[in-house]
Amino acid sequence: MSKKMSVYQSIARSVSDHGVETMFGLMGDANLFLVDSFVRDCAGRFVPAAHEGSSVLMALAYAHVAGKVGVASVTHGPALTNCVTALTEGVRGHIPMVLLAGDTPVANPRHLQSIDQRELVKTTGAGFEQVRAPETAGMDIERAFYRAQVERRPIVVNMPADFMWQETEHETRVLDVFTAPGGVAQGDILDEAIGMIASARRPLILAGAGAVGARDQLIKLADRLEAPLATTLKAKALFNNHPYNIDIFGTLSTPAAYDLIAQSDCIICFGTGLHDFTTDRGKLMKGKRIIQVDIEPTAIGGGLHPDAALVADSGLTADTILYWLNEAEIPASGFTRELDTKTLTTHPTGNDKSVEGVVNYVKTIERLNVALPQDRVLITDGGRFMTEVWCRISVPDPQSFVVTANFGSIGLGLQEAIGAGLAAPDRPVVIFTGDGGFMMGGINEFNTAVRLGLDLIVIVANDSAYGAEHIQFLDRKMDPSLTQFDWPSFAAIANSLGGHGIEVRSDEELEHALEAVENRTGPMLIELHLDPNDVPRMRI
Repeated sequence: MSKKMSVYQSIARSVSDHGVETMFGLMGDANLFLVDSFVRDCAGRFVPAAHEGSSVLMALAYAHVAGKVGVASVTHGPALTNCVTALTEGVRGHIPMVLLAGDTPVANPRHLQSIDQRELVKTTGAGFEQVRAPETAGMDIERAFYRAQVERRPIVVNMPADFMWQETEHETRVLDVFTAPGGVAQGDILDEAIGMIASARRPLILAGAGAVGARDQLIKLADRLEAPLATTLKAKALFNNHPYNIDIFGTLSTPAAYDLIAQSDCIICFGTGLHDFTTDRGKLMKGKRIIQVDIEPTAIGGGLHPDAALVADSGLTADTILYWLNEAEIPASGFTRELDTKTLTTHPTGNDKSVEGVVNYVKTIERLNVALPQDRVLITDGGRFMTEVWCRISVPDPQSFVVTANFGSIGLGLQEAIGAGLAAPDRPVVIFTGDGGFMMGGINEFNTAVRLGLDLIVIVANDSAYGAEHIQFLDRKMDPSLTQFDWPSFAAIANSLGGHGIEVRSDEELEHALEAVENRTGPMLIELHLDPNDVPRMRI
């Protein structure tokens, strides 16, 4: 049944019709009435960010952790240009979200903040959906939500300001989303793949983010083959507690796991695009049969060309392979019987040296892994510190792990931590960030976390430098002083913004900070003072 209302009300209602309860954003001339209607007419929650790009990042993490479409809204001109990095991050991370972007009036092409939004959005890789006319507003929003889910990327909706107060007929309508697994592997390529698997003496199963939903089927296949299990970074923790889980595959592997991968003769890859970091730029795949399974044809053959490729659903394909192995009475490989499971997931501790006024980074994060709440959602910002966190800080499952390095940017982590906190309000969120990243994107949103009362624990790895650049100068025996900074106290900043900040320069101060974690009442920040010459190199 249709109902007359203003366009801004119709857009708000369309968003609500899609089950959206939380919208992130920053209000301006072209979206303020939409936001107001979402809150007042639709009983939605609006989370105001300090920066437009932050609202997109919050929505991205919310989508990942909650398993829903994230939604954000900004106004026109510089508000949208401020979202370029965040949108690109969402595209590279394949996150479904909708950004409701106001635009300058169609009737005023010389408006000060007028830009070609379509061309701007195109550079990020995000999709673009135009509100074509007042009478199509609801349908255009429906189309944006459909595309976000099917295309698995952000979709930007252009909303001209001069449409907002015009009248339209609103009709509740949500498009069916056809994303249910339907691809079943079959034909000659399947036969070839099964032949390779059957003849393998040391097979290994690798799962990426695209195979997270196929966990049980992959474990059954691995157990039948007696093959170890590994994941990409994005699927970290998928096989937690399995006896032959070797954890992350590639440059982030433990030395023992890396050696095991080198010994394998057949890698069966499910739901992974085989990034260079996963394959160690192809080194780990040399001399092996590679079988790649993915529902997305574009995910296959991008990093390297497999010996057999199946465009099919991961879980259904694993079941199909298992069926035919049993029908043919193929014996198990026996590969897992050779393994020393104690060493497979143990990373070396590195040096234990301690310098006055700083803590040893690896030793400290190993302690944090044990002491921080175990039901955590983990977020990592970009920076030299991040790969050790990826390797050494555990998470309960892949959905509880948010990587903000899809575009190689720093300064995105705290914003995504806020989105994750709102998606999982009953769980603590732990964010690891660097000093440079916190200065770039953390300070302006820490108070947002305070205002929201989030259970947020921020760990700042402060080596007083841009670490990745610092090490390059040292490698070439050059003066690294241009990479070093005399930052203010981040702990003091956290206190001034309404949180609880603690500086850590020794093991004793670390224990004091961990006691404070147990008694926390809101967002807190632990500033780890580090030696810039002693933070391990990135393992990528």
